Amino acid sequence: MTAYGYKSDYHAGRKAPKGNKTQAQRIVSRRRPACPLYRSHDPIRDERGEEMKRILVTAAIVAIAPLMAKDNEPAKRLESAAVVFAEVMGAPDKGIPQEMLEHAHCIVIVPDLKTGAFIVGGKYGKGILSCRNKVGPGWSAPGTVRIEGGSVGFQIGGSSTDLIMLVMNARGADKLLSSKFTLGAEGSVAAGPVGRTATAQTDAQMHADILSWSRSQGLFAGIALEGATLRQDLDDNQNLYGKRLENRAIVMERRKIPPAAARLINELNKYSATEDKHGK
Repeated sequence: MTAYGYKSDYHAGRKAPKGNKTQAQRIVSRRRPACPLYRSHDPIRDERGEEMKRILVTAAIVAIAPLMAKDNEPAKRLESAAVVFAEVMGAPDKGIPQEMLEHAHCIVIVPDLKTGAFIVGGKYGKGILSCRNKVGPGWSAPGTVRIEGGSVGFQIGGSSTDLIMLVMNARGADKLLSSKFTLGAEGSVAAGPVGRTATAQTDAQMHADILSWSRSQGLFAGIALEGATLRQDLDDNQNLYGKRLENRAIVMERRKIPPAAARLINELNKYSATEDKHGK
């Protein structure tokens, strides 16, 4: 008797006829487990197997696609920030006065903020910051920020708004590079002047740590962001640099500018490569 309870031709001392399976072999064949990836000679079964493969591949692509898109968001935001800055500076009569940019220590650009949700407790926009290099001309590699909260009714009803903030002194720059910074409470903020020159600055504008502007539906104007909070975005920094770097480390340690930021830094250097420290 075999392990299956039957005496085979082999065990009986007889040679199985050529081309015929022994009784034990027939039993093993019947007990072979079905495998979805086993390719049979049945065309219908083969077609079902191929269809299953296509379904699994499609499901994997659908699952991975949002993660890939999220990883690419900081790079897209850098490109958008470069476009916003170039367009604003390209319209000097309705943009940021050149001398304001020349006196700035740092800049924050938040492109395409969805303003309908920007109310008390509302979330939120994401943006980019860069500061002057401590040694030599030019601007630093960018860090990333989130902006949350803000004044009641801020630009409600607008489709989207671009924000630009200039940090005008060392105190404001130090606060900006902290992990969290509330405008108005930890640093004074004022609506920035608009036009070719800043000769008509108010006293608040002259002494503010930060000046801010918004552009919505083609209208560019100064705006005070009292109560808005800026936070560094470590996740976006990791996407850009491969590490969860703090913004202060990116700026102060002169990190290499990532390729996605090249256009923005070139635009900043084009309009103001060196800081004008006179006349402040």
